[in-house]
Amino acid sequence: MKEIDGGICAVRGVRAGGIKSGKMGLAVIIADGSAAGLFTRNKVIAAPNIITRERLQKCGHLGAIIANSGNANAFTGEKGLADAKEMAYLLSKETGVAEELIAVASTGVIGRKLEVGWIREHAGEVIRSLSSSPEGSNAAAHAIMTTDTVLKESAVELDSGVRIGGIAKGSGMIEPDMGTMLAFIYTDADLSADVLDSCLRIAVDKTFNMVVVDGDTSTNDMVLLTATASASIEPTIEEFQTGLNHVLTYLAKKIARDGEGATKLIEARVMGAGTDNDARLVAKTIVRSSLVKSAVFGKDPNWGRVVAAIGYSGAIVEQEKISLSFASGEDIVHLVGRGVILDPTSNATNALKNIMEKEEIVIMVDLGVGNKNATAWGCDLTYEYIRINAEYTT
Repeated sequence: MKEIDGGICAVRGVRAGGIKSGKMGLAVIIADGSAAGLFTRNKVIAAPNIITRERLQKCGHLGAIIANSGNANAFTGEKGLADAKEMAYLLSKETGVAEELIAVASTGVIGRKLEVGWIREHAGEVIRSLSSSPEGSNAAAHAIMTTDTVLKESAVELDSGVRIGGIAKGSGMIEPDMGTMLAFIYTDADLSADVLDSCLRIAVDKTFNMVVVDGDTSTNDMVLLTATASASIEPTIEEFQTGLNHVLTYLAKKIARDGEGATKLIEARVMGAGTDNDARLVAKTIVRSSLVKSAVFGKDPNWGRVVAAIGYSGAIVEQEKISLSFASGEDIVHLVGRGVILDPTSNATNALKNIMEKEEIVIMVDLGVGNKNATAWGCDLTYEYIRINAEYTT
């Protein structure tokens, strides 16, 4: 497997385009094939999610995606459902793709009427810009950004020749399962909807569901996976799963690193848990902790906050078996070994201070009670996060 350029347009059979004007954006992706999707677990579900989920459940196939940013079309009642359907109708009329094969996605402010007029006005422009070049993927990725500060796209080519590419957006309202995130993943493998669904669930559980920015769950989370079969290759499930995991891990880390106002990426690696669920609980509790996140922002070597988070995570923990280390790049400091503070002097504190200065910090925990592992990603909690969300609609 090797990483390649081009995002979703590295995948054979995919054309994409988009525009961004201020807070408003519109993206279109044309690619036909078997498909699967996962959606928000929030009980308040945005209109486009309702429409897209129903269509996928009915036929397991997609021909196109139309997505807007700037307005979530969530908590908008029957009018919101009608507006989501009109987005699909506009794309169908312009491209000939059947309406029932068009997925609709939205992201932005909740509880405001969708500006369908703006979408209607710009749909033709986006459709005329559709391209199978890297620029097409780039334009679509840019169009779906809200408070994101960087594009999020990734692509790989497997040893079999199959390609997998993805774009995503996400910066705030992230966790506990996915986040205010949209992710559109494509492959040119020849795989059924059932296989795609199984692989997507495994990959999302290991990646997007292990990202925490702020602990809020969006109304609009959506991850779609489409197989165009344009490569005429049916890879092994194991090879495809490895490639899909790689693409989604890359995108998940980009989302965590680009958390609203973030200056640092936090990676929590938990080993030695008694169960998979316990490993996940501890990893996510660490990156969710406001005190840990604040310490990372302030470069404060207050590692006791991590131990406290481990203890209240809900996992089975025996404090006399806990080991804890911090690392960044090649620098590492071992702080606790099997419940014993390894170096109570200023040497360990100074070493930790140096690591806390870095932009990417890895927190490694060994619970010492089993052999289950998990990794979660998050970011620091900054003054800028408060400003962004205090002024989100103003």
